[in-house]
Amino acid sequence: MRRTAPDFYESLPRFTAFSSLMDPGLYRPLPTTWWLGVADVVGSQQQIGLGRYKAVNAAGAATIAAVSNALGRRAFPFAFGGDGASFAIAPEDVDTARDALAATAVWVREALQLELRTALVPVSAVRDRGLDVRVARYAPSAHVSYAMFSGGGLPWAEAAMKAGDYAVAPAEPGSQPDLTGLSCRWQEIRPHHALMLSLMLVPQHGGDAPAFRQLVQEILHSVEISAEVARPMQDEGPQMHGPWAGLDLELRAVPGSRQSRLWRKLRLVARSIPEYLIYRTGLRVGAFDPAVLRHEIVGNTDFRKYDDALRMTLDCTEAFADQLEAQLAAAEAQGICHFGLERQSAAQLTCISPPVPGSGHMHFIDGAGGGYAAAAGRLKHRAAVDAVAPTSP
Repeated sequence: MRRTAPDFYESLPRFTAFSSLMDPGLYRPLPTTWWLGVADVVGSQQQIGLGRYKAVNAAGAATIAAVSNALGRRAFPFAFGGDGASFAIAPEDVDTARDALAATAVWVREALQLELRTALVPVSAVRDRGLDVRVARYAPSAHVSYAMFSGGGLPWAEAAMKAGDYAVAPAEPGSQPDLTGLSCRWQEIRPHHALMLSLMLVPQHGGDAPAFRQLVQEILHSVEISAEVARPMQDEGPQMHGPWAGLDLELRAVPGSRQSRLWRKLRLVARSIPEYLIYRTGLRVGAFDPAVLRHEIVGNTDFRKYDDALRMTLDCTEAFADQLEAQLAAAEAQGICHFGLERQSAAQLTCISPPVPGSGHMHFIDGAGGGYAAAAGRLKHRAAVDAVAPTSP
């Protein structure tokens, strides 16, 4: 089938300065024939309260991994939301994405004992309601990039999904998506300051768009210049679990019986022992240099993003968190924004690595005590009216 707008996402200029996030010139409208994919874990906050935050994050990352693998790892716009994910897809790829979502919902239910609801929403339906979907492409490093979304269409699509519209029916029991590369071998990341802060910030419905843009710029500037805040992972990178731990997600991602899974675990453990020793000792073996990998992991992590909401995971002091909360509360009182903050003692990584060794491994970070899902819950609690508004840029 001939591809429509084949170069839309590839042709988007990659921007590298996150401080320019609110520049409208970076964003391009999605072709009207495209579709939005959305997925989220039902009852995620309750599951996180039960200590299942790793499983919740795995469900969101699995959505991206399944669609990416189904597309042959071709680049497409996506965003990780902690307890879910969003993406955009060309019309000729809709059936492929639908099958991947349907199988992922089954895998999440059977392997993680969670319910993942999914939907595919036509961009034309978004625009029929006076909203839009505009996309930019942010490159945190030379090796990876991910999408920024604006226009109000994404939250509308998520609300439609939660209302039962545009639903993707789960596949047959036992269906297995291709989750190659999905892993979580890293230990929780402890803050160098006092805490890990999850931030979610959205404009108020009918609010002052220029004032919201200015607020975002002020926050980004504060984060950039303050000695009391840092990215959630320092230059030394994360610590790896021992070879006997951290493999459960990879095992669950591969189909097979319990007996065959045991043999796979033994093989994985055997393979992971030298990987663990090399990473911990820092010894260079052939072309593999642990120091380079640590540097790449830090650079390839999505600790800040915009998907019609500013989301950030920050390592900061209590004083900085208090100051930020006071600033946001004042802006909320002025009708500019709604926000949610979640303070926690650690962050965690869920990763997608290509099957061929290289630098294109992607690392999704979230707070380990509730993260974006908890911040979103606080945001909704603070908001007097749960409305969807077109967002800037």
